[in-house]
Amino acid sequence: MRGLGTWGRRLLVVATLGCAPAYGGQGPAWVPLGERTVTDRLDHDVIPVTIARGDFTHIKITVQRHGVDFHRVVVHFANGGDQEVEMRQTIPAGGETRAIDLRAGERVIRSVEFWYDARTVGRRRAVVRLFGLP
Repeated sequence: MRGLGTWGRRLLVVATLGCAPAYGGQGPAWVPLGERTVTDRLDHDVIPVTIARGDFTHIKITVQRHGVDFHRVVVHFANGGDQEVEMRQTIPAGGETRAIDLRAGERVIRSVEFWYDARTVGRRRAVVRLFGLP
């Protein structure tokens, strides 16, 4: 770097930073896969996922508007396999599940089925959103 001068060094730094990955220090981003509006009338629902979305290593579920008591989650894969996730927990409004690890080799998701009790009041319903991590 000795013969570059001030502008040469600055250009080298800018060029080096421009080649760095743009993760922002947070890693890969969660991809939205689908959502369902849930009420107390039903206790079971399915979020279909198009196979064209590719494969994922993890999923997570977020809840908006009202809390939801989850009892069980089953991930259905494109190859016909299933992965059951015991999830006896309440996710409050604005909350989310932990990152759920998907089995190796079975990562193209066809749908996610879940059993729950929604804590909805009046006309305002809870929204359950599914995300995948590539």
